[in-house]
Amino acid sequence: MNRTFLRSSATAAAALTIALSLTACGAANEDPSEGGSDSKVSGTLNAGGSSAQEAAVAAWKKEFQTTNPDVTVNYDPVGSGGGREQFLAGGLALAGSDAYLDDEELATAKETCKGDIVEVPVYVSPIAVIYNLDGVDKLNLSAKTIGSIFEGKITKWNDPAITADNPDADLPDSDITAVHRSDDSGTTKNFTDYLDKASDGGWTGGVVETWPVKGGEAAEGTSGVVAAVTGGQGTIGYADESQAGDLGKASVKVGDEYTDPTPEAASKVLDSAAPVDGRGDTDIAIDIDRKTEEAGVYPIVLVSYQIACQKYDDAAQAELVKAWLTYVASEDGQAAAAKSAGSAPLSSDFSSKVQAAIDTISAA
Repeated sequence: MNRTFLRSSATAAAALTIALSLTACGAANEDPSEGGSDSKVSGTLNAGGSSAQEAAVAAWKKEFQTTNPDVTVNYDPVGSGGGREQFLAGGLALAGSDAYLDDEELATAKETCKGDIVEVPVYVSPIAVIYNLDGVDKLNLSAKTIGSIFEGKITKWNDPAITADNPDADLPDSDITAVHRSDDSGTTKNFTDYLDKASDGGWTGGVVETWPVKGGEAAEGTSGVVAAVTGGQGTIGYADESQAGDLGKASVKVGDEYTDPTPEAASKVLDSAAPVDGRGDTDIAIDIDRKTEEAGVYPIVLVSYQIACQKYDDAAQAELVKAWLTYVASEDGQAAAAKSAGSAPLSSDFSSKVQAAIDTISAA
């Protein structure tokens, strides 16, 4: 590619210009455990992608812009696929994605960035199986049953498979309306990854970002799925737990028990996650053990990344991206996300690994 990254001559496909100027010494000396230092940055940071990160990004923006009053952070929750696409085209300084870059995207990113990338998990949250069904306040579901529902093989709420998971529930003889994402979605990819690995044939649609099954109801973005489930009756969907509101949230069978979608249960998944083979030190892509049978672990987890270049043509741009990511991954940043979005903070050991990757960001 012959592309001048994120300058006024950026590609028309990206349709974004990022003009950054810094008046301070940058964030290189910031203490990540404190979420920043007295150093201030300024400029405009254009980012976009994951809608699941939206609530967390709002909290991060508020605190980061308060500490750095000359900074404007723009984040478009266009969805993980859209965010990655714009980043790869050179139109965003940073992308949020609920799925790590695949090998083809990684190769493109290295061309766009003229070198390595920094891909770090910054947001960990359970994906809740949300439902709206009068008279049913508690719902237990096995992975096979969930897969069969979303593939359209189970269509009634009193189906024997659902009854077997809920012997004491008064399940109606009414239709199930399964709601899925209409856009390319990292949430969908994480959800179908769980179904593909754990449902024992209940789901046969594979691991995908674009919903593969005809039928059901489609909605755009996390907020669209929540609205569709809320506005219907007998509806079921999947969404970041932090945005589920007052909807019912199914407990998922893990081993011989049913586990609720809590941040604490989600965070335990990281302990058994495996690094993706063939990635560099600054690309912290991980694979989740979806088939765990360990009590108290919730396996339908969204591990969401922020993706940046390791080198930027503009030193000011590099310092702003670095300062933002340093805050996001810091103890303060993770606490802000947990309070606002109900996410699970990164452990201190994992956060240190993430920060080491962020520290490599600099001017080309």
